[in-house]
Amino acid sequence: MREVAVIKDIDETQAPLIDHLIELRARLVRCVAALVVAFGICLYFADPILGFLVQPLKSAFPDGEGQLIFTKLYEVFFVELKVALFAGFCLSFPIIANQLWAFVAPGLYAREKKAFLPFLLATPVLFTMGAALAYYVVMPTAFQWFLGFQGEAGGLKIEALPTANEYLGLVMQFILAFGMSFLLPVLLLLLHRAGIVTHAQLSGARRYVVVLVVTLAAIITPPDPGSQLLLAIPLLLLFESSLLVMKLTERRRKDAPEPSEAEEPQSAS
Repeated sequence: MREVAVIKDIDETQAPLIDHLIELRARLVRCVAALVVAFGICLYFADPILGFLVQPLKSAFPDGEGQLIFTKLYEVFFVELKVALFAGFCLSFPIIANQLWAFVAPGLYAREKKAFLPFLLATPVLFTMGAALAYYVVMPTAFQWFLGFQGEAGGLKIEALPTANEYLGLVMQFILAFGMSFLLPVLLLLLHRAGIVTHAQLSGARRYVVVLVVTLAAIITPPDPGSQLLLAIPLLLLFESSLLVMKLTERRRKDAPEPSEAEEPQSAS
């Protein structure tokens, strides 16, 4: 009888697991479909998107002198595919994030949803702020600095002739580096919410954080001091802002009554 009961218990737990896997598959299919549709749209508009991405380099060159070259016949075709994929992911990210949230949310308590939702909303906002800083401020400054090395050496002319593929890689490096780095507050506040770090711990490690941020800025940005400072300074300001939010949160926790644990997670539909 005991063996029969065990088998019955296992059989009863299989159905919910299969339901969750089916739901996960359906949501992943929707994410892929959204990405494919966005990729197709962005591929159709690949030339205007590429034209938008080359504006920082165009503004760094003297009027009428800027150019992008390609050294392989198929290079520009693959550049447009990369542009379309990169832009398609950015375009479809809200749908992808919504599908992931819809899968995870039913298993969370109401107070956990309330605590986690601001982080989910802040992620695209902070990433966009970092990408905008890279595009409108950092890249024009860095490209002007790079082009300043043009001139003559030993009687030979040194001229910048960037290829389309290399330029796109540099632009994506800038945008991803600044966008991902601006998610530092989300990471720190999630760790604080989980009880892994405290305000006192991070405040005491401030000098090490400064060294880490400066080192990180030197690694993930091109080797010019301007772009490194333009990344390190906002990161340090975001770190200090995170410390302030942690301090206010800990003070509010001390003043607030203990939450009730009687609530149950919602079942997945």
